[in-house]
Amino acid sequence: MSERTADRGGPVLLGVRHHGPGSARAVRAALEQCRPAAVLIEGPPEADELVPLAAQEGMRPPVALLAHAQDDPGRAAFWPLAEFSPEWVAMRWALAHGVPVRFIDLPAAHSLARGGDEETADDRETADDQETADEATGGQEARSGAEVRIDPIGVLAEAAGYDDPERWWEDMIEHRGSGGAGADALAPFAALAEAMGALRETYGDGGHDRDPVREAHMRLRLRAARREFGDDLAVVCGAWHVPALARRTTMTADRQLLKGLPKVRTAVTWVPWTHRRLSRRSGYGAGIASPGWYGHLFSAPDRPVERWLAKVAGLLREEDYAVSSAHVIEAVRLAEGLATVRGRPLAGLTELDDAVRAVMGDGTDAPSSLIHDRLVVGEVLGEVPEDAPAVPLQQDIDRSRRTLRLKPEALERELELDLRKETDAGRSRLLHRLRLLGIPWGEPTRSRGSTGTFRETWRLRWEPELSVRVAEAGIWGTTVLSAATAKAASEAAGAAGLAEVTALAERCLLAELPDALPVVMQALSDRAALDADVGHLAQALPALVRSVRYGDVRGTDAAALREVATGLAERVFVGLPPACLGLDADGAAEMRGHLDATHQAVGLLGQPESERQAGGKQLRTRWAGVLRAVSERDAVPGLLRGRATRLLLDDGELGDGGAERLMGLALSPGTPPTEAAGWIEGFAGGGDGGMLLVHDARLLALVDGWLTGVPDAAFTDVLPLLRRTFAEYESGVRRTLGELVRRGPATAPRHPAGDAPDAAVPGFGPGLDRDRAAAVLPTLRMLLGIGQHGFDDEQPDPSRPADPSRRADPSRRADPSRPADPSRRADPSRPADDLTGART
Repeated sequence: MSERTADRGGPVLLGVRHHGPGSARAVRAALEQCRPAAVLIEGPPEADELVPLAAQEGMRPPVALLAHAQDDPGRAAFWPLAEFSPEWVAMRWALAHGVPVRFIDLPAAHSLARGGDEETADDRETADDQETADEATGGQEARSGAEVRIDPIGVLAEAAGYDDPERWWEDMIEHRGSGGAGADALAPFAALAEAMGALRETYGDGGHDRDPVREAHMRLRLRAARREFGDDLAVVCGAWHVPALARRTTMTADRQLLKGLPKVRTAVTWVPWTHRRLSRRSGYGAGIASPGWYGHLFSAPDRPVERWLAKVAGLLREEDYAVSSAHVIEAVRLAEGLATVRGRPLAGLTELDDAVRAVMGDGTDAPSSLIHDRLVVGEVLGEVPEDAPAVPLQQDIDRSRRTLRLKPEALERELELDLRKETDAGRSRLLHRLRLLGIPWGEPTRSRGSTGTFRETWRLRWEPELSVRVAEAGIWGTTVLSAATAKAASEAAGAAGLAEVTALAERCLLAELPDALPVVMQALSDRAALDADVGHLAQALPALVRSVRYGDVRGTDAAALREVATGLAERVFVGLPPACLGLDADGAAEMRGHLDATHQAVGLLGQPESERQAGGKQLRTRWAGVLRAVSERDAVPGLLRGRATRLLLDDGELGDGGAERLMGLALSPGTPPTEAAGWIEGFAGGGDGGMLLVHDARLLALVDGWLTGVPDAAFTDVLPLLRRTFAEYESGVRRTLGELVRRGPATAPRHPAGDAPDAAVPGFGPGLDRDRAAAVLPTLRMLLGIGQHGFDDEQPDPSRPADPSRRADPSRRADPSRPADPSRRADPSRPADDLTGART
């Protein structure tokens, strides 16, 4: 076997690791030496016609061959190729020298048909690569789980005295050069073929159960190529397959293995790939641990250690680490010294990481994760030519993104959109339509700046598997608009619940699908008419109201949505009070969420143009009546009564003393302590409940008085509810409440004007002191730029004509009943612009 590999008596078998820079360099050197008439590569034969695209300027690895079943695009497989993949190097060499290229692996039509349920788009990688793991990936388990595959590299590494198979492979192959002048470039392949042959003789085939079928097809394709081109061939395949391809078998036996294989119609194209998806951590069976590092080893012309540490230093400087040239020099020395001590031909990632940690990281692991993500793995995204075959939907997406200036990127980034601008509105529509189609190129996120409804923030990241999602979505239409419309109509017909339809209506409005919205609205009306569950109605209302609101912002017609939302709100108003009766603790907690959601929805829906309803009542007024009914019914759980009272108080619907009256009734001695504690949780729960108690001494006094009167036997039942309520407050609020309770807050008679108490309450100010407040006016005017001339109104400008409207008005004279304030008299000892003496 080694002789057939080394001499020119037959095809040259180049056993490789699928993603290895050392293997790639060795393949290139071997091809330069033997100059074959044709190159055969392990891969799907359906991709033979796509090989010329690899020579185009627009093709930049990492890329992948994508094959999917035409009738079921979700059944797909990938064959990834990086710049340092031996197959890619062989393909580019053949194209540069005008040498034909043929793929010889089992056709995708068979592998996809045999894959069954496990060969779906969820796998996101080719089953051929992931299941064979080709031989030099550090040992993978068979996907069937029935047996553990032979780890050839592990066996060879153990024989060489290595405890890490990956390190042995790097030392023997990846970190060594291709040999000097006059060296035999085929010698490494002969040695590797002999080693694999010995392993297969000792352990048997030891691979996946599909390997014999794949290898039989490879042998048949090899025989066909020999008839077409002669024996002057070079075969680039996984090292594990070399002994099987060199084995003498009959054509009849090989055909017998392939007889009766299932087959499906497939389509094949090139798609972009990323270094992250080449990583073994992504789940790719033939993946490698460090795609970025391997890419550096392959592309660095010389001194790879120095160049790598220079990249590391540049990255750390960008992240504000204090790294100088001296750090790089010392790190190089340390890495090379560690490699010498450890007996390695070149400093590997282990030595480089140790050197970076010791020299650039000051002994800490702080930069390690950054270096690993950005350099060791990397976020490189490949590119494919525009004329590469693609489904019509993919072509429409490409046209749209070019028009909208959206570029796919592997590195996650945030995109801020202003929907008032035409381009940003178009981007928003495209991203929303893609999400509806199940193509999550972008995910909406909360904006860190403006909270206006005309703002949107998206987190964008293009994943290679989205190409499969595009192929799957292609069954709905040839354009993004038509596909999204068809899928929305289908989802509306198949939606099970009212909330699902309302959420779909919101998505249709955001995606601007005018043809789908009537279908969704009809489904919404039908389900709303049949659904009598108040919880379902209240759960569906917020999404529908948001749709109305976004429709107003985007300038779309949301009249139908507003009509349905208003009708839905009316049904919630009628059914909510009876639905609140007789609920247990869990039911009350769930209904509280519906109460808050409905309150927020009514606030958004109750705009002036839509407030007037039948009978002349306003929407908010009717909702306030519902909240009063809930807050005053004894059969309603205390949690809901307290929450309804709080919502009324926040909206100003309770008159003077209304909240104190309802709290006094809820905390009366006749109320069970647990019910009273639930009322307090509903009323004062939430982050802002503590500030309400801080600024209203009467409410705090009622709570304090009730709590001190709770019987000892019931206190243990009340304590968990109270702890849950007060735990939501900020620490400063809790500290202030404790101080007020310690001082003993007491109620005080209100000021006749109703704005402040006459007597001071411990912990509170004595009321508004207008003279002290006037002392800060100069500072405010200076900050606002509306006058900086003392405590009185803005001084007249001599250059401006007199304004008759500012003449003395008898109605604005000083109140003679108000005594003069001696503190406002002129003080010659204090300059007019001296603010240090102002009382605050």
